Amino acid sequence: MTPRSTEVVVVGAGPVGLAVAVGLRLHGHDVVLIDKLAEGTNTSRACVIHPRTLEVLEPLGVTKELVERGLELEDFTIRAGSRKLIPVGFEDLPTDYPFVTMIPQPVTEQVLLERLQELGGTVLRPYAATGLTQNADGAKVTLDNGDVIQAQYVVAADGMNSTTRELAGLRMPGNTLELSLSLVDIRVESGLPTDEVGLYFAASGLLVVAPLPDGSFRLVGEVHDAPEHPDIAFAQQLVDDRGPRKAHPKVTEVVWGSRFRIHERVADEYRSGRVLLAGDAAHTHSPAGGQGMNLGLRDAVALADALSQALKGDDSDLDTYATNSRAEAVRVIGLAHRLTRLANVPPAIRPVRNAVLSIVGRVGKAQTGLAKQLAGFPER
Repeated sequence: MTPRSTEVVVVGAGPVGLAVAVGLRLHGHDVVLIDKLAEGTNTSRACVIHPRTLEVLEPLGVTKELVERGLELEDFTIRAGSRKLIPVGFEDLPTDYPFVTMIPQPVTEQVLLERLQELGGTVLRPYAATGLTQNADGAKVTLDNGDVIQAQYVVAADGMNSTTRELAGLRMPGNTLELSLSLVDIRVESGLPTDEVGLYFAASGLLVVAPLPDGSFRLVGEVHDAPEHPDIAFAQQLVDDRGPRKAHPKVTEVVWGSRFRIHERVADEYRSGRVLLAGDAAHTHSPAGGQGMNLGLRDAVALADALSQALKGDDSDLDTYATNSRAEAVRVIGLAHRLTRLANVPPAIRPVRNAVLSIVGRVGKAQTGLAKQLAGFPER
């Protein structure tokens, strides 16, 4: 039985929707969180949490658990084969979390769900939002089973193809790049670095190699006509063509794989009256730098705080959220775009690019600046 009324309806129970719901429960508010899937995702997708995001999540009471269940890495390295172009270290950053935390998205979701349940919340599944109306006093969300929930505010956290955003009349224009990316989680006998996230610039294209807590590795590479279900031979070819040259890693298992295209989009506005956007419903971009889920989680915490103030009678923080979060999305999309373009310059230019990056990589200020950008606090 779905409730007939609540203070806030959150559509989408991924990391962003869960974090909004946790924040609202901590403020003492009633929230209904719905998701169209019968159960949470069991694939890894996003797998990194950056230092600033860990800081922002502290008030939710989940940071300690996320760090304990993840893998701490202090280094991000841009490479060409085994050659370091730009080493980026996080250990000297001005934060209590001078590292990135490698943690599969389902584990992040589980930690947030357990926290929500501790606070008396739950996820209603499987329900999709199919209708939305609003006026000055509130909004009504119609579900696919015909039920209607009356709320004061609605949060669209239902992904890039958000139905809730469309129902609210909000646009998310942008570009779809002519890049097909393959995502593969693999196991290897040996030969891949376990102490860093590696961004490999190769003649045949970009490859990201990131270790995961269970000993597997995440590969992300640009591939023309990427396979829907990559196999061991495909993953081995990626590693051989683009990964480290000296170690000769041997792929022994493909744990999971997928493919996708890069979209660079940001909503024109994050607010339409009683409806607010967060996460991929508001912005999407290249996975270069691992910024997507991090940006969404920071949206979620800021939005929960702003909604709490609005429910107490002052909605000015909602406009502040909409302005500031959109501005940060534009910054992050720009960073991811630059990394993606840098990795995909024409083949004839790549030796020059590598030579320039090798020189820049020796400059401590450049290394620190990139580390701060990736970590999420370029202004510190």
